[in-house]
Amino acid sequence: MAPLAIGFGVLLTLLGGGVYVYTGMNSITALIPAFFGLALIVLGVIALNAKLRMHAMHGAALVGLVGFAMPAYMVIAGLARGQEFGLAKAEQAVMAVICAIFLGLCVKSFIDVRRARKQKEVAAAQGS
Repeated sequence: MAPLAIGFGVLLTLLGGGVYVYTGMNSITALIPAFFGLALIVLGVIALNAKLRMHAMHGAALVGLVGFAMPAYMVIAGLARGQEFGLAKAEQAVMAVICAIFLGLCVKSFIDVRRARKQKEVAAAQGS
């Protein structure tokens, strides 16, 4: 799961950096996805250490949750107020989708790990 966090972090970093460079804006808000991406990259690298994996991946899932909820809210609220769906809203929508996919994969991974741990406990109990 750690390489996946790093990969999604790179995607978000490229999204934020790409929009920032493409628009030529001096607005730091265009780099918000890149900041989330950097956080995922750092947490993914930390998760490569087996002792820190659980905590780092839970942190990465939290980054994914906030990275989904915040821009999704901004897009929905902006459209409800009648704002135009321009480049900024498109960037927010893409960030929300990327983070939602990452969060879904995190939840699936957490469930798989829990099931495997329970099966191991059952197998150990039957063997004794």
